[in-house]
Amino acid sequence: MAEEKKTLEDLKNITSEVKAPVANLVDDATPVEPKIDAQGRSYATGKRKDAVARVWIKPGKGVITVNGRDQQTYFARPTLRMIVNQPFDVTSRVGQFDVICTVKGGGLSGQAGAVRHGISKALTYYEPTLRPALKAQGFMTRDARVVERKKYGKAKARRSFQFSKR
Repeated sequence: MAEEKKTLEDLKNITSEVKAPVANLVDDATPVEPKIDAQGRSYATGKRKDAVARVWIKPGKGVITVNGRDQQTYFARPTLRMIVNQPFDVTSRVGQFDVICTVKGGGLSGQAGAVRHGISKALTYYEPTLRPALKAQGFMTRDARVVERKKYGKAKARRSFQFSKR
């Protein structure tokens, strides 16, 4: 079998043939439209552990309201407030959006994680171009870790009862 010698001209033709279908796919991709309601808000649901947060964001002065109370009073610990504000820090949108959310279930740590998840999703609905930055930081993924259930014959999920030799 005699192999044909290929010239640089042939290789250029091959690469242009391969690039053409890929270019068509890129042209067909339509930009994602923002999901904004009649009041100019975007809505998303965030979850973490047993906590579920319903989050609405709209352009404003950066006021965050959780269950009708200010963020400072609801999340008293600075670490929890930092967790809630992380999506705005990553996307450099600090002070540009007002957040109104209601949170149910879980403890304060889980609720802060749920609010962060909800804010991240709502931001991507309002500005779809922010999705890659939020996804790279892991804010778009629901953290699936939950408390392990208690088993029968055990004191807790895994801890055994104290052993008595006599």
